[in-house]
Amino acid sequence: MDSIFVAVVGVNNYFGTKVFKPGQILRLEKDYDNEYDGEAIMAILDPIGKVGYVANSTHTVPLGCWSAGRLYDTFESSAFAVVRFVTKETIIAEILENVEFEIYIKEEIFTPEEFED
Repeated sequence: MDSIFVAVVGVNNYFGTKVFKPGQILRLEKDYDNEYDGEAIMAILDPIGKVGYVANSTHTVPLGCWSAGRLYDTFESSAFAVVRFVTKETIIAEILENVEFEIYIKEEIFTPEEFED
């Protein structure tokens, strides 16, 4: 299957483009509570939080990118994308398919003396 690209817009309403670098992973979440767009998809950069929305207007979707409306029915509640390009106001990301993550949790055990310090 060909790659699917989306544009993340509205980033200047959050943290701007300075927090983005090619290769970063974005979590895309359906925004069920969005009163302006029934097909809104939030872009989340962990651990920062919400950083924008997937473009869903003919005025904001670049040529070659999918709109949020087109992408909306292709996943349940969340999907992942990798940042490919960063422009002045827009992030272009490629949708990742069949993503598997390994999470490592480091547990630290403190003695009572260490805990008091």
